[in-house]
Amino acid sequence: MERKVTTIVAADVAGFSRLVARAEEEVFTRLRELRLDIIDPAVVAGGGRIIKTMGDGLLVEFPHPMAAVRAGQVVQRAVHRHEAGRCDDNRIRFRIGVNHGSVLIDGDDVLGDVVNIAARLETLCPPNGVCISRSVRDMLFADTELSVCPRGKQFVRNIPFPVEVWQVETGVEDAGAAVQPGSADRPSVIVLPFDDASASGENSFLAEGIADEIINELSRFRSLFVIARGSSFSYRGG
Repeated sequence: MERKVTTIVAADVAGFSRLVARAEEEVFTRLRELRLDIIDPAVVAGGGRIIKTMGDGLLVEFPHPMAAVRAGQVVQRAVHRHEAGRCDDNRIRFRIGVNHGSVLIDGDDVLGDVVNIAARLETLCPPNGVCISRSVRDMLFADTELSVCPRGKQFVRNIPFPVEVWQVETGVEDAGAAVQPGSADRPSVIVLPFDDASASGENSFLAEGIADEIINELSRFRSLFVIARGSSFSYRGG
């Protein structure tokens, strides 16, 4: 598969399930209006393209981090103005994560860790906010007009290393400042399957199954950071 270096933006609506439960058709109608009037024009103006939509979520590609971050700021401000007349618990608020790096090309889709981390940054982002990775921050370091606040290293689901998170000032007053904590000080746990010492080796699948179950159970504890199966099994025989 071919690769390319690009900037990936992941966005979704905070509290979407709650909003839909209250007024399903109305919420989807409002989302459609926001897409047509605000989001799609901002993407086009920044030279980006929408890779795919997923209910309340979007995956967008931009040629450069600056274009992605600027588009994110424009969208957050415009959506905030659009929703300002509604009561606080009925407003549509987006969360946006931005990452930059090498992705795999699969037709019109893109795959890989860069995409996954952009999605995790989105989940860490407060409503009305934009969170970026260290790679994006480094590329925008010389931009004196950009106000960025460090949020530390965060452990996120299915990523075997902490992600350094930065939050961009969007100009929206009620953009929360709290990133969900995932302290890099948490103890890390790696689970490896027992070696099969039998001559046939027929128990290796059983050993892997037991290790999988232990990983799944330990992952329930928020006080632990459990290395994912694909990463931990790579240490076998070491």
